[in-house]
Amino acid sequence: MENPPSAPGFDAPTGSDCFLGVACSLRGKRWATRISDDRASLALAQRVGVPEIVGRVLSSRGVDLNEAEDFLNPTLKRLLPDPHHLKDMEAACERLASAIMQGEQIAVFGDYDVDGATSSALLSRFFSAVGASCRIYIPDRLSEGYGPNKAALLGLRKEGVSIVITVDCGTNAHEPLKAAASSGLDVIVVDHHVAEALLPDAVGVVNPNRMDEDGAYGQMAAVGVTFLLAVGLNRTLRDAGWYANRSEPDLMQWLDLVALGTVCDSVRLTGVNRAMVAQGLKVLARRNNPGLKALIDIAGISEPPGVYHASFVLGPRINAGGRIGASNLGARLLSTDDSDEAVDIAHRLDDLNRDRREIEAAVLHQALAQVAKTEADGEGEAVVFAVGEGWHQGVIGIVASRLKDRFSRPACVISLDGSNGVGSG
Repeated sequence: MENPPSAPGFDAPTGSDCFLGVACSLRGKRWATRISDDRASLALAQRVGVPEIVGRVLSSRGVDLNEAEDFLNPTLKRLLPDPHHLKDMEAACERLASAIMQGEQIAVFGDYDVDGATSSALLSRFFSAVGASCRIYIPDRLSEGYGPNKAALLGLRKEGVSIVITVDCGTNAHEPLKAAASSGLDVIVVDHHVAEALLPDAVGVVNPNRMDEDGAYGQMAAVGVTFLLAVGLNRTLRDAGWYANRSEPDLMQWLDLVALGTVCDSVRLTGVNRAMVAQGLKVLARRNNPGLKALIDIAGISEPPGVYHASFVLGPRINAGGRIGASNLGARLLSTDDSDEAVDIAHRLDDLNRDRREIEAAVLHQALAQVAKTEADGEGEAVVFAVGEGWHQGVIGIVASRLKDRFSRPACVISLDGSNGVGSG
């Protein structure tokens, strides 16, 4: 890995103590070998039958002898947890099973990023497969902002929706969920963001990062938690006899969505995450999802998609709708079974992603010029700030990330609209 020459704990670089002798890379970084235990590395290599260098890599990543086999050959059979391990899962499954069997209208309220879009599409496909009525609601990034809002929830209630599942959001939406409960709308939160001690008013808050959880599955993306909900709900429906006269869905067919959302949310690919991604990429290679097939074709991917393609080719295109276009395009693409509609949406997302790159490049250019002037004037601070009038709010998060990488410091970018500012750090 790379470390700044001035990083704490590093003396002035010399060729002999730098990895491959690189004392200063093109980005001005010193290359240092990640420390690993030589004996542990050799033991790992011998235990799983891999070259010694692979044993060193495993050791440096903190993989021990008991984890090595599952790390190299992850399987859902061994690593997928019982959904009821998570608090409120049983209550959520029972309420949803009742809604399905009673023919209630269900809505999925998702975030506008890839994790939210894949979670929304997965539930939409599951409900459709079990004969339930479901609609997806994705808030507009600029006019509604992140997460559930009172107006949207009450609007769904007026449309006849009786139960809403929030995915990749909702854990800290206390006021909107309180208003929803007062209107008679039941809400189930499926999320992975860090929770406060006080949880919102909901039928259930299924979140491995609740303060009262044990943290065993805190690395999961929202789509992984959503998949566990589908597994638990499927079991509840089976026990209730729902499949006596209808086919039970094969949940494994939707692991392509789980893999895509997990990779694009940049969570750790360990444990159950690693198993879901490993198996999900195999499903993705079959191109059974019309939306993913269309996007893969438009992106020019001719080989079986891997983590790189999910993260840097497919993900940015799906995200583009939420950043600078229509927020619901990603979820619509992933949930449709209409090939013509899928191709149309995929083209729109591809065009939006091209526009997003141009907008991002322009904002980044202005931000770098601003920061460079501050640095040249000797006013550089511990945190990099850049502020611009009219900068597109959909790209300021990406630009902040670019500045953080460029200057090896925390960064914050603020877009001004008159007297109001929106920032991302």
